[in-house]
Amino acid sequence: MVRLDIGGKIREVRKKKGFTIAQMCEATGLSKGFISNVENNNTSPSISTLQTISGFLGVPLPYLLLEKKEHMHVVRRNARTYSSYNNLKVEILTNISGLRMMIVEFPPGASMGEPNVHEGVECHLVLEGKILAEQGEDSIILEEGDSFSWNACVPHFVKNISEESARVLIAVYSDSDLQDVLS
Repeated sequence: MVRLDIGGKIREVRKKKGFTIAQMCEATGLSKGFISNVENNNTSPSISTLQTISGFLGVPLPYLLLEKKEHMHVVRRNARTYSSYNNLKVEILTNISGLRMMIVEFPPGASMGEPNVHEGVECHLVLEGKILAEQGEDSIILEEGDSFSWNACVPHFVKNISEESARVLIAVYSDSDLQDVLS
């Protein structure tokens, strides 16, 4: 069972914004003892009380209910991981909560190999070059600035059809583990 640290988050936001407990009490009508108990996770406030607190703090109520792993996830440029797949250079931008985003570099004439099938959906944005994208019986040529998406459970294939390298931003979402998608 996941235990939310709502009180800790309230304290963190309150201090970050420079508010005292006294200011919070005055603005919300809640007692100092109650706020202290909330911030120390000794009591669980009602949704109505959380709405009052979130209003005072100027943060959306759902933010107070997020688990730590659901907060913003940052990957700095120099901390990205790289891999290769079928002669393609894959730069992993993020991989969190069922969403994987990467930049894939296709050398001239390179493809992802055989048509691929997996759970989830994909969205592609051609950053550079000219590619051929195929899904089932559909086939289309795309150039810089073009985007497309598809359900990944249908066989799909991408190939660079230009004389230059092609770079494609790919976002893949699935409820299952994405470790095997271009890794």
